[in-house]
Amino acid sequence: MTPESSAAKVLQDAASLAGLDAKLTAFPREGSLAARLSTHPFIMAPMAGVSDSAYRMMARAGGASLAYSEMVSVAGLHYGGAKTWELVVPHEPEPDVAVQLFGANPEQFEEAAALVTERLGDRLALIDINMACPVPKVTRKGEGSALLEDPKRAADIVGACVGHTEVPVTVKIRSARRTGDPEVAADFARAMEQAGASAVAVHGRTASQMYRGEADWGVVSRVVDAVDIPVIGSGDVKSAADAARMLESTGATAVMIARGSYGNPWIFGNAQRIHAGERAVEPSVSLRLAAFCCHVRLLEATQAHMAKARSLSGWYLRGVPNAAQWRERAMHCKTVDEYLELAQTLDGLYGDGL
Repeated sequence: MTPESSAAKVLQDAASLAGLDAKLTAFPREGSLAARLSTHPFIMAPMAGVSDSAYRMMARAGGASLAYSEMVSVAGLHYGGAKTWELVVPHEPEPDVAVQLFGANPEQFEEAAALVTERLGDRLALIDINMACPVPKVTRKGEGSALLEDPKRAADIVGACVGHTEVPVTVKIRSARRTGDPEVAADFARAMEQAGASAVAVHGRTASQMYRGEADWGVVSRVVDAVDIPVIGSGDVKSAADAARMLESTGATAVMIARGSYGNPWIFGNAQRIHAGERAVEPSVSLRLAAFCCHVRLLEATQAHMAKARSLSGWYLRGVPNAAQWRERAMHCKTVDEYLELAQTLDGLYGDGL
């Protein structure tokens, strides 16, 4: 059995036990991007070190209409790194993926857009360009949020991608590079629209804030007012209610959910329910444990490193009685069977039967 087919089997066997959908629905391909996003507005954000194939499948099973790869280096693709391509290529159960690229060289972006488009074919939903990452090892090379201070280069990068792919090209930005600097998001987004971007995602913090303090959702509203393309809001979406509230309060076309999805793949479907005026469905302890088991099994099926399950245990075990004690025990698990046995033990103590 191939890893891809075993991932499909994991979803078939385990997703419904966690209140998730075993059949992952593709992002619509017909109609304008604005229409597609507005109908399916809750999407899973790109997260470095987090949004691998297993994570994306869990999010899609929970109702995310679109899921993003981790940041993919255009330089890595240029030099043909196999590890870089592992971040790009979706596993078999994934109907499609949004690929987020980062770098600072327009020629490498041009090459990367063409290569990714050719290799993924109709499983490429869109290409996103990271102009938001605040991490110094990225920005010191002029990449990520450093591009907020170089709108000419940023526009050249957008144009390079647009000219070499048939899918929408989007950008993700922050409000400004540094706290105390004038806000640049609206003007920068307008320049990216003129360069050919099909949408812009806005995180309501400056890059120097990293992920500290509160996100300013007003930045999202100001970008909405500045451009005619869809705007995707991001920042401090910690719950399904937050996601629905951001959509309604900012005028954004869609909402990108990042840390709020940690151990909570149901957040996407619940946001859609709240947005539709329906009641959210909160997962029981047994559902959370079943989702943990599903996610761990997907890690194995996609040949991801099992050390990632330690982070998962911290997320999925929140709310379980004596959670700190059980998380500590999970830190000593090394195999899939050990994690599954831990979940079975917890369900026997606190759940209603896996």
